[in-house]
Amino acid sequence: MRAHPSSIIDPAAEIADDVEIGPFCVIDAKVTLGAGTVVGSHVVISGRTTIGSNNRFFPFCVIGGAPQDKKYAGEETELVIGDGNTVREACTISVGTAGGGGVTSIGSDNWIMASVHIAHDCIVGSHTILANNATLAGHVTLGDFVILGGMSAVHQFCLLGAHSMAAGGSIVLRDVPPYVICSGNPAEPHGINSEGLKRRGLDAATINLLRRAYKTLYRDGLTVAEAVVSLTVLADENPPSAPSINALKEFVQHSQRGIVR
Repeated sequence: MRAHPSSIIDPAAEIADDVEIGPFCVIDAKVTLGAGTVVGSHVVISGRTTIGSNNRFFPFCVIGGAPQDKKYAGEETELVIGDGNTVREACTISVGTAGGGGVTSIGSDNWIMASVHIAHDCIVGSHTILANNATLAGHVTLGDFVILGGMSAVHQFCLLGAHSMAAGGSIVLRDVPPYVICSGNPAEPHGINSEGLKRRGLDAATINLLRRAYKTLYRDGLTVAEAVVSLTVLADENPPSAPSINALKEFVQHSQRGIVR
């Protein structure tokens, strides 16, 4: 470990040999830092926080802090962060709460820009992009490859499906199905994230079928239950694209808060 002498590092912390810690940091006893991780200046990492390999934290982040939840009474909960994440300046990520499962979880290869807040009991997948000042309330779940624009905010208990996107300044009050782009206050759907899907290698036929599935869900005047039936038929008629269509259908079918409309 290479640590600036001004930093305060509890000797009980588990820190890989090649971790770099800049000046004026605080690393608490129950923290684990994986190989190749770089901690910039003035970063505080506390709580029972486990961080994987090759992560980078920029100055003034507070990682593993106590939840901003009045019900939290100091119980021992966790924050688990995967590998290869970039966390820019002044981000805050809280540990979980006992009532919410006890764990806040961040996957791998996420790009988390300045002043992002990820609250207690959130589950963030991998390969997401959270632009500056994006805010997740407690118990939010983001699927893989989700993109949140700057200054967006997600209400507690909302789910955003894989490959979905919320434009800058969006206020997300309901679940956002996979592949769907939303924007506004409150956020409303505005089509399929086709450009993102192209970049991630989905074939043109599947993307076109997802556009058709979006039309079924949002443009054909169907109830959600009727749309689910139609999506089932669409998947059955197109076996190569069925996994993608079924992912959309099952998300909608099991949404607890209701989907953006």
